Amino acid sequence: MEEIYNLSKNLKELRKQYGYTQNYVATQIGVTCSSYQAYEWGTALPSLQNFIKLAKLYDVSCDDLLEK
Repeated sequence: MEEIYNLSKNLKELRKQYGYTQNYVATQIGVTCSSYQAYEWGTALPSLQNFIKLAKLYDVSCDDLLEK
């Protein structure tokens, strides 16, 4: 469960660091805004494909998305 918390926290921090809105990120990875919100809230996990898209969007490794 800690990985889910880290992912949601990291997604929110990266999005704010880049100045992106949740809607923008959702559009970039091809999901609805409510689906992306669930990733940030830790109530849902992105598919592997969307996980990779998120890492590319923020120019980080997949491992970085899960780290503390």
